[in-house]
Amino acid sequence: MSGKLALLTDLYELTMMQGYHKYNLNPEVVFDMFFRRQPFRGGFSVFAGLEDAVRGITELKFYKDDIEYLAGLKLFKDDFLHYLEDFKFNGDVYAMNEGSIVFPNEPLLRIHSSLIEAQLIESFVLNTINFQTLIATKAARVYLASREGVVLEFGLRRAHGINGALAASRAAFIGGATATSNTLAGKIYGIPVKGTMAHSWVMAFCNEYEAFKKYADTYPDSTVLLIDTYDSLGSGIDNAVKVGKRLKEKGEKLGVRLDSGDLEYISKQVRKKLDNAGLKDAKITVSNELDEMIINQLVNRGAPIDYWGVGTKLVTAGGDSSLTGVYKLVAKKTDRHFEPVIKLSDNPQKITNPAVKQVYRFYNGNNMFLADLLALEGERIKEGRRYKFYHPMYEYKYLTIKDYSSIEPLLSIKIKKGKIAYELPKLASIQENTKKNLKMLDDTYKRLINPHVYKVSLSEKLKQVKFNLIKKHLKEQPGK
Repeated sequence: MSGKLALLTDLYELTMMQGYHKYNLNPEVVFDMFFRRQPFRGGFSVFAGLEDAVRGITELKFYKDDIEYLAGLKLFKDDFLHYLEDFKFNGDVYAMNEGSIVFPNEPLLRIHSSLIEAQLIESFVLNTINFQTLIATKAARVYLASREGVVLEFGLRRAHGINGALAASRAAFIGGATATSNTLAGKIYGIPVKGTMAHSWVMAFCNEYEAFKKYADTYPDSTVLLIDTYDSLGSGIDNAVKVGKRLKEKGEKLGVRLDSGDLEYISKQVRKKLDNAGLKDAKITVSNELDEMIINQLVNRGAPIDYWGVGTKLVTAGGDSSLTGVYKLVAKKTDRHFEPVIKLSDNPQKITNPAVKQVYRFYNGNNMFLADLLALEGERIKEGRRYKFYHPMYEYKYLTIKDYSSIEPLLSIKIKKGKIAYELPKLASIQENTKKNLKMLDDTYKRLINPHVYKVSLSEKLKQVKFNLIKKHLKEQPGK
């Protein structure tokens, strides 16, 4: 994969691949990648990581040193290693558009390929999509909590390693962040970069005023002064006001940052001092272990904050350690057609939805999301008809939807015969897709606490396939 990452896979993928190769078991198959529950106890997720996944899959290749390493493990036969030398992904991938709002148990990606090819990419796909979707979702929650304000991603120093930091910056931007402090992410992804100053700048000079003055002289058109090194409401804001007045005389504007203390109280006092000094256009930035809950509280309390610097809790997805993404076989080709397959479980929520499927999103008259329907690929889901939406776990539970304005299929071709089959959008366009989708999601699903649960249901035909397979397997159990 991209950057010599073919070995970025769990060992059992390779051992299974060798077994398939040995027994000539390599049919055409279909896998779904989906997740089981919303992170952060929320009501939605933001799909992210698709471009990185697509690039990685299409650039998949085993290099000489990869083969040599595998040979040294003494697990793999020469004929299988020789097979890997010319290995590439030749299949198709369908996916939702990056930046889409997504929900549990619906396919985000649908992989059509040989069994061996599909098996190899599993770990990479999950690693890429799970992390970026998690971070993009966290960023969207922060963005919404700020009332669609300016969110600055400041998480590099607390991120989980170099790759984690870069992926987090990308995903945070998709979710709604305005800029990042990570200059390498800015270079790679074209994300706007922003920064202020550290306490060390203030401490490096003979006094606070001199530090502020020198910074403003150096960056007059982007002066943001960190005022809490010594005393935010004493020398900090007083010295910032002095510098702000000098900037105003030159036609420039002041910014201040708070990084500690009671942010509601201090920001209100700072705002008063700035306004009283005639610096009403000065902006206030805050940081210090912020997350969506703290930001929401500050906004609700009327804290006069303009910019939100969010680091640790954003890039490490504070509150949830991972997205519950999984990758499951749903169909395999026989002599005549793709035969649906199902994974059973003692936990009904872990029983998979079989068969090759499309996801249809229904919209109401205000062009807001109404519900999603999983249907068999090839089903005629057309506007103007009423549809039964079946509960994915309870066979006879359904609701009928007839009052809708439009229907949209969400899965489209992204990789065709091993090659990228769509125009890769710019990152800013992906962010705009996120913001557009968020506006089409009712506020009840966007609540931070106890959000409404969005309906993802099965079509009548898919319901029949699923429960017929369950009944068939139960009949085949000993003693049944």
